[in-house]
Amino acid sequence: MAYVDIVTALAILQFIVFGFKVGMARAKYGIKAPATTGNEVFERHFRVQQNTLEMLVVFLPGIYLFSRHFNPLAAAVLGVIYLLGRELYAAAYVRNPTARGAGYGLSALPSWLLVAGGLVGAVLQAVRP
Repeated sequence: MAYVDIVTALAILQFIVFGFKVGMARAKYGIKAPATTGNEVFERHFRVQQNTLEMLVVFLPGIYLFSRHFNPLAAAVLGVIYLLGRELYAAAYVRNPTARGAGYGLSALPSWLLVAGGLVGAVLQAVRP
């Protein structure tokens, strides 16, 4: 379970780093809060952070459920794939938003697998005598 805890902490730290990048882009391009538009590169950083937040809502309970009802090591491996996908997504999106697909897939698919696996495992556990 420690591997799952490590990956979970890394996912949260990754989100925090994306937030810092939004702040740096806000300062660099002169986007005063609370504005979220005004410079395309800033907006890309902002969308990376927001999309990552949206993915965390799926990923975090998914990794917990999968690790609890199936296999913690497999959950952690899927979590590492998620983290790598998020990094690829962020780099691609800031460079060219139309190139974000591979990174999105590498973070969305593991998240969906974690949730689905957690659900199946919970149902199987609930119906066992």
